Amino acid sequence: MALFGNAHSIDPAQAQQEYARLLGHGEQVHAAYLLIRDTILFTDRRLILVDKQGITGKKTEYHSIPYRSITHFAVETAGTFDLDAELKIWLSGSQAPIQKTFTKGVDIYEVQAILTQFVAR
Repeated sequence: MALFGNAHSIDPAQAQQEYARLLGHGEQVHAAYLLIRDTILFTDRRLILVDKQGITGKKTEYHSIPYRSITHFAVETAGTFDLDAELKIWLSGSQAPIQKTFTKGVDIYEVQAILTQFVAR
């Protein structure tokens, strides 16, 4: 599954409120990124990918990925001509990574540190 677009960070407290119906009891959003219409949530329990579908974006698919399902991940920093950074996440049982592209305004090292914190538990 490859998902593309440019992301920027959003306030975790705002994401906590907006997506409260998706969260389990006591689950906390630690970081969130808005990707044009889609959203990436890093909670203390899992990674949630919110995928808006269709022209109107009224249909939404929610991917819940427990951190234990992540076998490995990679980050690619922005370059001189390629101004976007990229995150790739491989899940157990899947050969193709999930791909997310972040604008220059997002600290890709911060995203990597968040994943490291939860995946390495």
